[in-house]
Amino acid sequence: MLELIDIKKTFNPGTINEKKALTGVTITLEDGDFVTIIGGNGAGKSTTLNAIAGVWPVDSGSIIINGQNVTGLSEHQRAKFLGRVFQDPMTGTAATMEIQENLALAARRGQSRGLRWGITRKEREEYHELLKTLDLGLEDRMTSKVGLLSGGQRQALTLLMATLKKPELLLLDEHTAALDPKTAAKVLELSDKIIAENHLTAMMVTHNMHDAIIHGNRLIMMNDGKIIYDVKGEEKKKLTVEDLLKKFEEVSGGALDNDRMLLGN
Repeated sequence: MLELIDIKKTFNPGTINEKKALTGVTITLEDGDFVTIIGGNGAGKSTTLNAIAGVWPVDSGSIIINGQNVTGLSEHQRAKFLGRVFQDPMTGTAATMEIQENLALAARRGQSRGLRWGITRKEREEYHELLKTLDLGLEDRMTSKVGLLSGGQRQALTLLMATLKKPELLLLDEHTAALDPKTAAKVLELSDKIIAENHLTAMMVTHNMHDAIIHGNRLIMMNDGKIIYDVKGEEKKKLTVEDLLKKFEEVSGGALDNDRMLLGN
């Protein structure tokens, strides 16, 4: 479903601020894989997601989504393959539009926009049923402006919008980091449910080691722009946070100095 082949990216090359962000990342995701990505600050986690999404061009390497080489495509051209949820709950929704209007925008993504905008009764019924699955009472507030929702409600709605068109690949970029622990757990539970029910292939960047272990079927650890550990199946299920810390020290040659990751467990 996804192949990254020797992806390299350097920001500000040849300047005092030169930063080698990705130094030859190679990974293959099978259809239905749910991969969690963990690593310290500047490890290359979000940079990898941005490379896949086409936020900027990579220096070298290939990005192949479901057999199609998208390396040369713009972010806009790749959007039809991808669903994405960001860290900031404000990013994925239009605050001044109603809940149902946001869902209609997501449902019509990639279609030519005519002058006819009205939401049909059939669409309203579909959105009502969809919102019910979130178990947040939003199905009774479909005409409410999204700006009135809490961060967790907005993030749950964004998740629904990102997966409405069954993307080839779902990218979750620390999508619960800005939420309180209880709300974060709810959004993660919803993520698991939506990914499983729709048999989606997904990548989730997280700073929380515990979350990285209990979610998904595969875990990748990054450091200095490369993958230093890749584990799946039964071996992943048996992992503990202590195992991960030990593995990090083993393969990187140093202790993890990211307080956010350590305190997030």
